[in-house]
Amino acid sequence: MRFGLDLGGTKIEAVVMDAKGEIIWRDRQPTPAKDYQQILTLIGEMVARADSDMGAQLSVGIGMPGSLSPRTGRVRNSNTLCLNDQNLPQDLMQKLNRQVRLANDANCFALSEATDGAGADAQSVFGVILGTGCGGGLVFDKKLQGGANGIGGEWGHNPLAAAKADEVPGPDCYCGRQGCNEVWISGSGFARDHLAVTGQALTSEQIIAANTPEAQASFERLCDRLARALGAVINLVDPDVIVLGGGLSNVEAIYQRVPQIWQQYIFSDVVETSLLANQHGDASGVRGAAWLWPQSA
Repeated sequence: MRFGLDLGGTKIEAVVMDAKGEIIWRDRQPTPAKDYQQILTLIGEMVARADSDMGAQLSVGIGMPGSLSPRTGRVRNSNTLCLNDQNLPQDLMQKLNRQVRLANDANCFALSEATDGAGADAQSVFGVILGTGCGGGLVFDKKLQGGANGIGGEWGHNPLAAAKADEVPGPDCYCGRQGCNEVWISGSGFARDHLAVTGQALTSEQIIAANTPEAQASFERLCDRLARALGAVINLVDPDVIVLGGGLSNVEAIYQRVPQIWQQYIFSDVVETSLLANQHGDASGVRGAAWLWPQSA
C-alpha cells in the first residue's frame, strides 16, 4: 500500500492505493492556503488517519504546486504563495517521522497516466494539465524526468511557439514574464482571449457550450495555439503519447482538431504521436503522488 496526497490551492486530497493501483481509502479537506503551519498540521492528521485505518506506516508521496530548488531544497514557483521558500520536505519528514517524496502536481499527473492510465503502453509520455493554469510533465519508461534543474516538463512557462504579430509580447503572466503558454492555452487564458476579442465575459465551459460564430472562432484560436505549443514539444522530445488533463481535456473536439493543425508546426513528414484524454480524471494527480514510490518500496 502507498499513500498519495495532492496539495491543491483549494483542497487537499489523499488516497491509499493497493499494489494493483486500486484506491482503497480516500480523504479530502479544504486547504488552509494562507497558513503554512496549518497545512503541515492538516497533512500530518490525514497521514495519521490513513496509517491508523490501514494498520501500517505508509510510504508518503505528495504532489504540490511549484517545485523544489535543487540548490536549497525549498519550494519555489508555487501559486500557493505560503509554500514558497519553505523547506517542505524537511518539515514534513519531521512531522511524519519518515521519508517523503514530493513532485510538481503536473508531474504527478503525467506519472499516473504513464503508469497505468492512458499512456500505460507507451515508452514516452508527455502529460499536460489545461486547467486554471497550464503545466506539463515528462515520463520515460514509467520514470519521472525531474531534470538537472528540477523543472523537467515545465512547459506552461515557455513562450508560445511561432507567436504571431498580434500575440507579441503577449499578456502578463503571474511568473513575471509575458506571453507564456499558460496565458494563452489554459482554461483561464482561453476565457481571457475570448473576452479580449469579443467583449464577452464567459468561462471556458460557457464558450464551448455557446457554439456561436464568435465562440467557434475563439476555439479555433485555442486549438491553433495548442497545436503550436505541443508541436514544439514533439519537435524536441518526440513522445509516443501526449495525455491531456484539466478542464479543457473534457472537450472532445480538441482531440480531432489539434492533430489536424499541428502537422504544419512539426519537423517531420509524419506525426505518429497520439493525443489522448486522461484515464483517471481528477484522481490522476493524487494517484501519481502515490506512484512516486515504486512497487518495491
